[in-house]
Amino acid sequence: MTIESISARAFMDEAEAVQALLVQVEKLSSLEVPIMKRATAWTQAIRERGIGHGVEAFLHAYGLGTGEGVALMCLAEALLRIPDTATADALIRDTLEGRDWSHYAGDSWLVHLSGWGLLLAGEVIDAGEEAQRGMLKTLRSMAARLGEPVVREALKKAMQLIGRQFVLAETMEGALRHAEPYMEQGYRFSFDILGEGARSDAEAKAYMEAYRDGIARIAKTVPKKAPLFEAPGISVKLSALHPRYQLTQQGRVMNELLPRLKEIVALCIQAGITVAIDAEEASRLDIEMLLFEALLEEKQFSGFSGIGFVVQAYQKRATYLIDWLAGLAKKHKRIIPVRLVKGAYWDSEIKWAQTAGLPSYPVFTRKEYTDVSYLACAGKLLDARDAFYPQFATHNARTAADVLAMAEKSGWKKGTYEFQRLHGMGEALHGMLFRDAPSRIY
Repeated sequence: MTIESISARAFMDEAEAVQALLVQVEKLSSLEVPIMKRATAWTQAIRERGIGHGVEAFLHAYGLGTGEGVALMCLAEALLRIPDTATADALIRDTLEGRDWSHYAGDSWLVHLSGWGLLLAGEVIDAGEEAQRGMLKTLRSMAARLGEPVVREALKKAMQLIGRQFVLAETMEGALRHAEPYMEQGYRFSFDILGEGARSDAEAKAYMEAYRDGIARIAKTVPKKAPLFEAPGISVKLSALHPRYQLTQQGRVMNELLPRLKEIVALCIQAGITVAIDAEEASRLDIEMLLFEALLEEKQFSGFSGIGFVVQAYQKRATYLIDWLAGLAKKHKRIIPVRLVKGAYWDSEIKWAQTAGLPSYPVFTRKEYTDVSYLACAGKLLDARDAFYPQFATHNARTAADVLAMAEKSGWKKGTYEFQRLHGMGEALHGMLFRDAPSRIY
């Protein structure tokens, strides 16, 4: 399997791609009963425990299956990008008008507060409705007097509150401090210095310095002789390290970005930690593979099994990419840590393909197709015991049960693979996964 042959499959016919994947996951049919039993038990336990009182409850209430949820998420993202107040106020009016927020005042303090706040915001922009009696009348009157600027700032603050749930801290020092309680519970960590899409070389150099500092701080927390895959790690967004990180600039990227990446790997070796080359847009996969291949060919990194790769299962090329990685592992006689994710840029990938007039999409167009691809990729990782340290990133109970069933059937022992979750997501599920496999927060 070559990079060129993988690229040729980027826009393959979706029906044909799915049929090939179904053949690969057919072996799971005999495990359906125990898989469903385990997934159902986890789901029931989570429901009995309750959704909680944080942002997970907020997201559960305002799900993307509702018009209100979609409107709120779109509004949240847009408000962070609008510089002038007049446009922000107009967007608030257009988004909240006609929505029914009254039935979202649930038990969670955040959901309760948000439900009332959005209800009031909706009433502020609905000038035709008469104020009702009692407390609601007073609250609405107050909101009307305060006006849209207050609503705007309140919504921005709410979005910042949500953001803090998914960002561990503003600095690596703070992140390490906040990670301590999780580490005491047994969680592992992979830290990501947020920032992608550097627009200038000065920005890229600043991010490079942040990575140097971050690795140095992580190194101080690593116990002596700690096993590589048990120690904390770091994830690297390559678009943060070069303003022209794209295949059309291959010459510049290999001459300017690769040396920076080599320095990061060398620092990680000294620190005794792993580094994961994070996945980004589908259009960057080719140049990412070229860089990764160059890293493994570097003699100074010979024997180091801490250079990891992130595979997005929603790409049609995912299973072929894993075959390629297995070939690299065999060629260079090392283990490659592979974080398997479902993918985080789906909406953008669809829109980019449409605007570019591409013959098809580089990603699957239905969620169930991505789920099947994920399981096929998981099977390939587990079948290549001498090539990979599998890292299964999922917040889905059924997917986790499928992976465990395959791992157990293949004889993988506890600690020879791990599950991963995003900070702020899937905590209840991963709390139950501990009995079967380690869990890492990234």
